[in-house]
Amino acid sequence: MSIHKLSVAGRKCVGIADLHVATDAKSEIVTYALGSCLGITMYDPVAKVGGLVHVMLPDSGIDKGKAERQPGMFVDTGVPTLLKQMTDKGASRARLRIAVAGGAAQRTKGTDHFQIGERNVKAFEALLASQGLRTIAADTGGSNLARTMTISIETGTVEIRSDGVARTLVP
Repeated sequence: MSIHKLSVAGRKCVGIADLHVATDAKSEIVTYALGSCLGITMYDPVAKVGGLVHVMLPDSGIDKGKAERQPGMFVDTGVPTLLKQMTDKGASRARLRIAVAGGAAQRTKGTDHFQIGERNVKAFEALLASQGLRTIAADTGGSNLARTMTISIETGTVEIRSDGVARTLVP
């Protein structure tokens, strides 16, 4: 059964450069249109705390003011903010199940000169390594691929939907 069967009232939509943490077991968090952006979920199965951030860019150094106002915009500020909000709500770093999706190249022909998707993935991997954390599942890369990412707070299940096909990334 798809986790999207929950009522719309139990669904929190995370926009680009945004994040959300939930503790209500009847809820789910979803983000749409992950192209070069990354959707990152974190889940503590004991505390039943889950979160999702939709980051656009790898490094907040390009606009520190924007990063302060909207930390979810950047990998280097969004991931630590999500982690802090998760632990503030009772999640344990040691139990976190982390998944990532997105990071696609944004050109189907020619060269993707900015390589934002690839740079986002590299920044995310480096940040996790520096924090002593790791992912349990990833669906990254590809060319001009849009993904929808959903996490169920009750189960921690993470589902990816692309081209009308849903699949479970984290059971």
